[in-house]
Amino acid sequence: MIKSAIEKVINEDMADIWSILSGEEKRLIVDNFNIQTFKKNQFIYAEGDEPEYLWCLLKGKVKKSKEGVGGRVQILRLIRPVQYFGYRAYFANEPYVSSASAFEPSTLGALPLTLVKEMIDRNRDLAWFFIRELSHNLGGSDTRIVNLTQKHIRGRLAEALIVLCENYGLEDDGSTLKIYMAREDLANLSNMTTANAIRTLSAFVSEKLIVVDGRRIRILNEPQLRKISKFG
Repeated sequence: MIKSAIEKVINEDMADIWSILSGEEKRLIVDNFNIQTFKKNQFIYAEGDEPEYLWCLLKGKVKKSKEGVGGRVQILRLIRPVQYFGYRAYFANEPYVSSASAFEPSTLGALPLTLVKEMIDRNRDLAWFFIRELSHNLGGSDTRIVNLTQKHIRGRLAEALIVLCENYGLEDDGSTLKIYMAREDLANLSNMTTANAIRTLSAFVSEKLIVVDGRRIRILNEPQLRKISKFG
């Protein structure tokens, strides 16, 4: 019964990988797939840990972050269902250089990376799947580096709001972001101080671009936010 439930989860949520596996490979995944739950702000892995698992976010929200100079944290990437992460360090034969933690209560699937490597050795389509994933992530990182270093703080914060919208969507009202972030997290996502994030949010409210209610943010003028994000 447990195996059939796991197979259902994998078949529905990991369909992109499932479709390129043989029957034996599918059996191996079902036998070794471990579903885990994490509380809000709980670490999935920390910088310096040795990579053990390929992680797949099934439900919830996850952030990858890195501590920089003076202990300041930078959010590097937002993970949404259903995305894979946590495997680059293993392929590079090094410890994790960033951390991953849950934004909210989240459910993840974990697959031993030693098994993933064995399957890649036998399945060229699976190898190409991970090459494409890594290449896509690298391209996104390159773009993000330029944006975080060259855009004005207004452009960076506008971009962060658009990224949150594109990654996690909107509530049923069609305008409220479906993620409730602390000002510090918004600042860490936008490469600015918390004070600057608060001031810029207030400016956006004054310009009637957004409405802020605690940690809830409702977008009133998405086209203008995109314009600010684009031109920085």
